[in-house]
Amino acid sequence: MPVAAPPPAPARLGESAEADVPDVGAALHKLVAEWLPFRRGLTGAGLREQLLAISERVPMRISEVPSGTKVLDWTVPKEWRVREAYLAREDGTRIVDWADSPLHLVQYSVAVRDTMPLWALRAHLHTLPEQPSLVPYRTSYYAPTWGFCLTHDALDALAAEIGEGGEVRVVIDAEHVDGSLTMGEVVIEGETSDEILFSAHACHPALANDNTASLAVATMLARRLLNGPKRRHTIRFLFAPGTLGAITWLDRHHADLGRIRHGLVLANLGDAGGFTYKQTRAGTLGAPLAVDRAVAVAMRDLGRDVDVRPFEPTGYDERQFGSPGFDLPVGRLTRTPHGEYPEYHTSGDDLGLVRPEALAASLSALEAVVDVLDGDRRYRNTQPYGEPQLGRRGLYASLGGLPEGPAAQQAALWVLNLSDGTRSLLDVAERSALPFSTVRAAADRLAEAGLLVAA
Repeated sequence: MPVAAPPPAPARLGESAEADVPDVGAALHKLVAEWLPFRRGLTGAGLREQLLAISERVPMRISEVPSGTKVLDWTVPKEWRVREAYLAREDGTRIVDWADSPLHLVQYSVAVRDTMPLWALRAHLHTLPEQPSLVPYRTSYYAPTWGFCLTHDALDALAAEIGEGGEVRVVIDAEHVDGSLTMGEVVIEGETSDEILFSAHACHPALANDNTASLAVATMLARRLLNGPKRRHTIRFLFAPGTLGAITWLDRHHADLGRIRHGLVLANLGDAGGFTYKQTRAGTLGAPLAVDRAVAVAMRDLGRDVDVRPFEPTGYDERQFGSPGFDLPVGRLTRTPHGEYPEYHTSGDDLGLVRPEALAASLSALEAVVDVLDGDRRYRNTQPYGEPQLGRRGLYASLGGLPEGPAAQQAALWVLNLSDGTRSLLDVAERSALPFSTVRAAADRLAEAGLLVAA
């Protein structure tokens, strides 16, 4: 049965553990550094440690789904627990040690105690010959096997030292036991039950950009939304293991899925690359959905380029949310996509790859997307026959007194003209090329003057 962690009181900005950090980027980088050592995985203590760390900053419901539970076409596996794992020379000195880095052991490796020649061991060793100084990240969740990961330089050095016939001691003290898969949710109640969903996978150990950076950015975004004004939408954050976590959540939330109006999968938000947006499935097969358009408008307003790509059934959990049976309006926002930076799934994805300024820009981009999605409305012009007299209502004077006066006046005219009950403020922002915030402010003033009513 799901169990809930007692939600801590949400920390107010200025009272947080990051209060002594001079800027948002530095605070986010500090958070990535704090969370990077967690030995996250598909299940187990490291995943729980990560979720509990997030729950110290935002109120979170933590659920445990028992091993053996059927979730869609999958089954929650046994929990993997490791006590120690290493390769050692005949004299006992260790060549590779899981204690030094979780990347050294293939995730979900079965228990082994053996001694074998190097030539036989090679079938269980993983290196990157083209990146000889880096350790790869490898998993084998559903096929019972075992293996170690090390640098190719270290393997070459070992072969030169002991030869192919040299004996190596193999120890993996691990077990697969009935346990559970752990998920965390942060729900920020809005004025309506319509939801914006953010999802970030929480299973990769010792990788800074993929995906510790996104966990940090999502947590900071949740904090800011909690501490800010109440939104129209309810906003849900899902922190769960990749693939199986999303599948498990979808299986258990059939009744809630109709409330999801918009969503984003978040990944790789800390590197120095530009932004890449992967469209929703429905927005690729047909006209772009609101979230697809909102990302483009938000990035435009921030003066940031974004590489927009069509949906394809590979990648992160957007392919689960976008599977044909669900077809949810969920896109994916990254900086450099998976597999397109050389450090991806290697020990090179370290703290040095993650930039404070990139983290801060990712947070700003997500805040802007939320503002567009939550602020979008459809209105009907109450004076549609001819242009209403704005001066008589004091709107020209108020608009003229603003630093953005001309743009605000243009926005008012655009909003009045397009508010026929079928077009939204997002349509206005796209057609007029005006910032969404300017369009939203104009609509607010017009509604206050009685010239607009909600459609």
